[in-house]
Amino acid sequence: MNSEVEKKFKWARGLFPVTQKKRGITYLNSGSTGPLCRPAKEALEKFYDSAQFCDRNADFPAFADLDRIRRLGAKIIGARKDEVGFGFHTGFGLNLAAFGLPLKRGEEVLLSDIEFPSNVYPWLALKQKGVKAKFIRSSNGYFDIENFKKAIGKKSRVLSLSFVQFFNGFKNDMKRIGEICKDAGLYFVVDGIQGCGVEPIDVHKCRVDIFSSGGQKWLLSPQGTGIFYVRKDLQDRLITPFTSWLSVDWKLNFTDLFHYDLPLFGAARRFEMGTYPYAHVHAMATALELITSLGVRNIQKHIHGLLNLLIDYIRASGYYEIVSNIETKHRSSILAFTCPEAAKIHKILVKSKIICALREGAIRISVHLFNDKSDIKRLISVLDKFPE
Repeated sequence: MNSEVEKKFKWARGLFPVTQKKRGITYLNSGSTGPLCRPAKEALEKFYDSAQFCDRNADFPAFADLDRIRRLGAKIIGARKDEVGFGFHTGFGLNLAAFGLPLKRGEEVLLSDIEFPSNVYPWLALKQKGVKAKFIRSSNGYFDIENFKKAIGKKSRVLSLSFVQFFNGFKNDMKRIGEICKDAGLYFVVDGIQGCGVEPIDVHKCRVDIFSSGGQKWLLSPQGTGIFYVRKDLQDRLITPFTSWLSVDWKLNFTDLFHYDLPLFGAARRFEMGTYPYAHVHAMATALELITSLGVRNIQKHIHGLLNLLIDYIRASGYYEIVSNIETKHRSSILAFTCPEAAKIHKILVKSKIICALREGAIRISVHLFNDKSDIKRLISVLDKFPE
């Protein structure tokens, strides 16, 4: 990474109060919740200050930022703006897929047996329609493509899969999986939350039909925000499971509303639900602007460079064992490792204000654009005290 790009990351780090030395926090847990940067918090405060008096029309700036979210979200995942909408969480887009795809009684949805629950329960709810969920057996904690191919049957219609696995950071080979889905006639639905914004993806090249990501993790946005993608040529075929009065175009003229014959938007925003959380919309637009200004590939390179320091330490330690797959095509911005006293060490790390997660018996480190080498060195300084 050249010096100019490094300067940008140093500048970006300064936007995050969580990195201030006086706080004593080393935050390595963006895979759970990403901290807000100062501009995002200021966007929230600006809205709430105005909301105390309601002395101005809040619709126009909010709808401008909704449009900015669709545009920047599309840039992040390699989509067109009219294929991206504002969602409230990952589950929003996954429920849109589960209840919107034209699935019939007796057909089946394929799921990994190590999925995060938000990508399971919407599909299990289809039992009421006679649609079955079939789980694909994983291998060593990873999604197994060969087992996936064997699981495809005559009644299979959908594969719904995480871009990056939440507990060990395994990044699935989306392009290859998308090709298999295309050849088998399966809809390809992706839970993108653990990679969106930090791991490059092109939903078109990967033949993804529907993609959904909450904004509160790697997109560094408030809770209750997110984006979803619906492939353009699928939008008219998707059964609309819910419709809002803002699924049609009022041209922001809310003074003449007795029209019940307006056509739905010819874009993914037809599936959005209004009224929107304006404050969070402004904050999310600000956060996405930061991510796109740095560039997802640059962010990935920055993160992987920091994780390399930790990987080298763990490999040499003789005590810790890497759980994540660190093969280039499968590694992500999450690194999980374990040891005989993982739960105890995790408690000590958190007590030391080194914030990380414990998932499935492993310590999960999730590094973001605001982290630097000093954060990894501080983590290692505590890990180095074990075994006692």
